[in-house]
Amino acid sequence: MNNIKLLREEKKLTQNELASQINVGQTTVAMWETGGTMPRADKLPQLAQILGCKIDDLFEGERG
Repeated sequence: MNNIKLLREEKKLTQNELASQINVGQTTVAMWETGGTMPRADKLPQLAQILGCKIDDLFEGERG
């Protein structure tokens, strides 16, 4: 499981808001959150910065 959705919700961002900040479509963010696809490697540093975490935090087990 990935933590992208949890981290996004903690920052009170919608999928559209996150998508526009990282320059991808909303459906791309939705696919990341459901595990349908993974973010490209070149997007990971920016995604982690926006969500206020380390890259590893995006994909570790459930946050608790």
